[in-house]
Amino acid sequence: MIPDWNSMLANHLWQSTAVAAIAAVLALALRNNQARVRYWIWLTASLKFLVPFSVLIAIGRHWASAAPVPAPRFSAVFEQVAQPFQLLPAGVVESHAVAHRANFMPLLLGVWLIGALVVVFNWVARWMRVRAAMRAGSRLPIVAAVPVFSMPALLEPGVFGIFRPVLLLPEGITGHLSREHLDAILAHELCHVRRRDNLAAALHMMVEVIFWFHPLVWWIGSRLMEERERACDEEVVRRGNAPELYAESILKTCQFYLESPLECVSGISGSDLKRRIVRIMTQPFVDKLTFSRKVLLISAAAAIVVGPVLFGLSRQETTAAQPANQGPLPSFEVASVKPNHSGDRRVGLRNTPGMFTAVNVTPKMLIEFAYDIRGPQLSGGPGWIDSERFDIDAKTGESANDVRGNPARFNEQRRLMVRSLLADRFKLVVKQETKDLPVYDLVVAKGGPKFHPTTLPPVDPNSPPPPLSAPPQPGQPFRGRGIMMGLSRGQLTINGGSMSQLAQALSGRIGRNVIDKTGLTGDYDLTLQWTPDENDTVVRSEGGGPDPRPTSEAAPPAESGPTLFTALEEQLGLKLESAKGPVETYAVVSIERPSEN
Repeated sequence: MIPDWNSMLANHLWQSTAVAAIAAVLALALRNNQARVRYWIWLTASLKFLVPFSVLIAIGRHWASAAPVPAPRFSAVFEQVAQPFQLLPAGVVESHAVAHRANFMPLLLGVWLIGALVVVFNWVARWMRVRAAMRAGSRLPIVAAVPVFSMPALLEPGVFGIFRPVLLLPEGITGHLSREHLDAILAHELCHVRRRDNLAAALHMMVEVIFWFHPLVWWIGSRLMEERERACDEEVVRRGNAPELYAESILKTCQFYLESPLECVSGISGSDLKRRIVRIMTQPFVDKLTFSRKVLLISAAAAIVVGPVLFGLSRQETTAAQPANQGPLPSFEVASVKPNHSGDRRVGLRNTPGMFTAVNVTPKMLIEFAYDIRGPQLSGGPGWIDSERFDIDAKTGESANDVRGNPARFNEQRRLMVRSLLADRFKLVVKQETKDLPVYDLVVAKGGPKFHPTTLPPVDPNSPPPPLSAPPQPGQPFRGRGIMMGLSRGQLTINGGSMSQLAQALSGRIGRNVIDKTGLTGDYDLTLQWTPDENDTVVRSEGGGPDPRPTSEAAPPAESGPTLFTALEEQLGLKLESAKGPVETYAVVSIERPSEN
């Protein structure tokens, strides 16, 4: 299964944008406090672009012990945040949207790469300019925490380097500044060194390279530069430098020298000069954080960082190819697995007492059958599990009498056998988790149902099962125990079936779990016809009941008709309502191609 990178990227971008909005609110609330506090708020918003919430949740899951911790009260919020970004309104069939959505990923990837390279080349050119100026200079006999060099270029004083920083001063600066002015400038630059502002700026430059297309990233960069300079101004004044002298030093430096061309070369400028001078002269002291504002910051940090980790700790997860707390899975007596290179898209699934045959199936189809799940409930794994096809012929020692009167147990045993086959031959390991995911509730529409109780006679549970011949052709019904069902592209016929069986069949058509909320408990005869989309397909199953899965089969009807949602309400008097509910999901941890035999 190929990950949906479109949804993953959109999901991460809106999460990071939401965090940036929170940072803006916090910075506004703390506008009269120390600039270093606001600087760290903006830096956190920047680094969030590099750390998706899913990574923090995964860390929590990694730390989780065998007994999961209780879910935090706000776990529902993170459950919603962790969901894929949805651009489609409720009620639109997901498979239909995927089928008609143009695949612009190669084009978008190319545009992104060009933009990222332009940003990188721009930074590299500026970095080489500063490095050339440093190499052309000479070391000055000034005692400081870092080496001090003079440079011939008309650049402002600045700290160059991340792990081994040096202080660069333009040649002749002592002729323009007095000793007191120079000491104030040096105090400002050494403040940048102590705060490791160049490292933080380099991290944000990485964010700008990756997310250059997001305007908010560049706006955060300007906020970072403004607050870091203001934080150093506050520190210089706090250390005893006269505000008037310090402001005059900045003005003289900006009068004779140009601003540093690199964000990660911390200079003396970097923000609105007029506003900055006014702040230095009129607001030498700032408010300290009160207890309530400290609580506000701690709460925000907990919600953004600690919250997803706790949420991950609270999620129970099983990594296995079989149910937890159970013995060895039942297995086939003998099974043959062979690749199918026919190129035929038709799929057959025969599940009868004594044998299990699957023709032209993908590993994804087998996993879905084995765990009784549908597309959205399965994630992960290499792309070939949804493209390569296999033929499976397996035998068991059971007979028709062994499953008489208990077909449900027969179906469950067969699924467990397929799980065992996947674990043995495909080396499948999956991760199980319960999530609140979008589902559909099947309810009675206004006006009531438009179908009738079945005319089929009741089936004696002690009677032998009906004979099973070759798998039916597309559109032809097959006879199970007490139910006749015909399922093909654009058509569903049920005779003697329940609403729960209808919900199961619909689940396979729309790629989302459908839950029976009709309140109808009888068996009914009904026919449903709709216009299928390109991916509206079915896997034929015999012996264990209908088991729809995405694949290709017969051509769609020639005439256009209603969608599945519309046909359901117009023809059956039922409708699907979007909802959320607990859904068992599985992620493929590892899988291997089987050896042929």
